[in-house]
Amino acid sequence: MDSIRLRPLTRLFLALFLFFVSVGSSFAQGTAADPSKAGVAPGATAAAAPAAAAGATTGDPAAIAAGDALFKGNCAQCHAVNEVVVGPALAGITKRRPMSWIIPWIKNSSKLVASGDEYAVKIYNQYQKQQMPSFQLSDAEITSIIAYTTSQEGVGAPAAKVDGGAATADGGGAVAGEEADGGKSMNILLIVLVVVLIVLVVTLVIIANIMKDVLRGRKDLDGRDREVMEQRFDFSKIYKSTAVRAIVGVVFVLAVLYESVQGAMGVGLQQGYQPTQPIAFSHKLHAGENQINCAYCHTSVYKSKSANIPSPNICMNCHSQIKTESPEIKKIYRAIERKQPIQWVRIHNLPDLAYFNHSQHTQVGGIECQTCHGPIQNMEVVYQYSPLTMGWCINCHRETPLNTKGNGYYDNLVKLHDTENGAVPFTVSSNGGTECSKCHY
Repeated sequence: MDSIRLRPLTRLFLALFLFFVSVGSSFAQGTAADPSKAGVAPGATAAAAPAAAAGATTGDPAAIAAGDALFKGNCAQCHAVNEVVVGPALAGITKRRPMSWIIPWIKNSSKLVASGDEYAVKIYNQYQKQQMPSFQLSDAEITSIIAYTTSQEGVGAPAAKVDGGAATADGGGAVAGEEADGGKSMNILLIVLVVVLIVLVVTLVIIANIMKDVLRGRKDLDGRDREVMEQRFDFSKIYKSTAVRAIVGVVFVLAVLYESVQGAMGVGLQQGYQPTQPIAFSHKLHAGENQINCAYCHTSVYKSKSANIPSPNICMNCHSQIKTESPEIKKIYRAIERKQPIQWVRIHNLPDLAYFNHSQHTQVGGIECQTCHGPIQNMEVVYQYSPLTMGWCINCHRETPLNTKGNGYYDNLVKLHDTENGAVPFTVSSNGGTECSKCHY
C-alpha cells in the first residue's frame, strides 16, 4: 500500500482568504467609483443647470451664467428662488416690482426704506425689520442676477432649505438615500463573506482533526507517516533565527533613521495644525451642507492680497434670525455688544520673507480653495491641510498650466515656448514662476 502523506492546509486557507478579499475589494471599488454619488464643492454648480434640463431658461445664457455665480456669492445665504428662507422668495420679482425699483433696493435697501417707499417699508416690516445689507454691484450685475432667478422660477425643488441652521440641497435626499442603500448593501455583503469564510475555516479544521483521528487508528502507517501526522510547528525557531533577528534589527534602525530625518525636515512646519477657536464654527455645516460660497464670508478672497477673516456683522446677516438661542451664536452677540472683534486663531501662516498674493491665485489663476486648503467643506474644525513649504509651492508652479486664452500679453511668449519646447505645456514656471525674486524681494 502506498505511503500516506498529510497535506498542509495553509495554501487552501490562503487561497480562500484571497478570493473573498478580492471579491469584497472589487465590489467596494465599483461602489466608490460610481460618479452619480460625487459631491458638490462649496460655491460650485451642478454639471447641468436644472433650468437648462427643463428647457425653462430664458434670456442671454451668458448673463444667466454670470447671475448664477453672483447669486450664489451674494444672495443664496438669505434667499431662494422658489421659497422663503431668511428673506422672501425671488420668483416673480420682476412682476411685482420694476427693475427701476429692484436695482436701488439691492444697492441700498435701507435708503429706500428711509425714503418711505410703501413697498420697501412693507417688506421691511414683514420680515421682522431685518435690514438687507447693501451691495456694491453694478446695474448690469444686478440685471444678470434677476435674469438667473427668472430662469429658475418653478424649476425643480428649492435649491436650499434652511431650517434651524441645517440645509437640504436640491436632490440631496435622493442622493443620500442612494448612498445609504449602497452602504447597507456593502455592509451586508462583507458580513456574509466573513461568515462564509469563518464557516469554511472551521469546517476544514474539523475535517483535518477527523482525518487525523482516522489515521491514528490505522496500523499500516510507517514511522515517517506518523512523524508527519504528529508534527507541530515550532514558533521559537523563528525568533531564534539569526537571519530574522538581523532583518528586524535593520528594519528598526532604518525606521528610526527615517523618522529622525522626517522630524528634522519638519521643523517649523505646521501641517495638521488645528487650534481650538473661540466660537465652534463648522465649515462642514456652512460650506458643505448649506453650500455657502467661500467669498460670502471671506469677502476679499478674490480682490486682495489676503483673505480676510469675517467680521461679526456677516454672521449676523443670517444669525439674527437663525439659531438665535445657540450658546455659540450668543458669543457673537456679546462681541458686538462689547464692540470687540472675535479673537479667531490664525491657522495658515507664511514667513515674512515670502510674498504671497491671494487674489493672484484665486482671481487670475482660477485656483480653487480646496487646492491649498484641502476638503474645507468636510471640516468640522479647520486644520492646515497642505505643508505650505517652498518646495510644495514650486512643484505647483512647475505642474500648473498657465491660462493664457484671451490675453494678448502672452501670445509671443507662448509662441516662443512652443517653438523651443514642443508639446510641453506652458506652465507658471515657464513664465518665470520659479524665479527667486517672484516671492523673495
